[in-house]
Amino acid sequence: MRRVRPGAASRGGERALTSVRTGDRPADPVERTEPTTQRAEQERPAPADEPRLWHVTLSVSGPATPLPDIRRALEQLAHDHPFLLTSRYANDHAEIRYWEEARDLHDAAAVALRLWGEHRQSAQLPPWEIVGLEVIDRDTYHQRIAEGYGPPPAAPVGVHPF
Repeated sequence: MRRVRPGAASRGGERALTSVRTGDRPADPVERTEPTTQRAEQERPAPADEPRLWHVTLSVSGPATPLPDIRRALEQLAHDHPFLLTSRYANDHAEIRYWEEARDLHDAAAVALRLWGEHRQSAQLPPWEIVGLEVIDRDTYHQRIAEGYGPPPAAPVGVHPF
């Protein structure tokens, strides 16, 4: 007997058998060991329209700029964008880390990609381009920290040189 995913093509026209769950009985002995409430939580989809927290790391780079000008600009950006956690900078690049509340990853990434350009004039940011973007959900961020890899938590909140 051969088992395949439902809807998968079978070889040589033979009919493929699939397992189908019926009633409340688990289809797999492994599932019997899981508590019913835990299984229900795993199967319950998260509400699509409910906003979630996303950890954003935005990297920018460009022509060398005096360090005091960069620091002042990043401090103004932090004032304009109150959720900014930390910024690190050098004369030709910077990294900005913050939490963004958004419906999904696409929305969080879109906001992050607009951040530098939208605040370029108000914060007098250097004419640098975005060269990197990482957007991860809150659980992934905390999992990375717990496992000892990924960026360390932004303990020194604020604007700091690399």
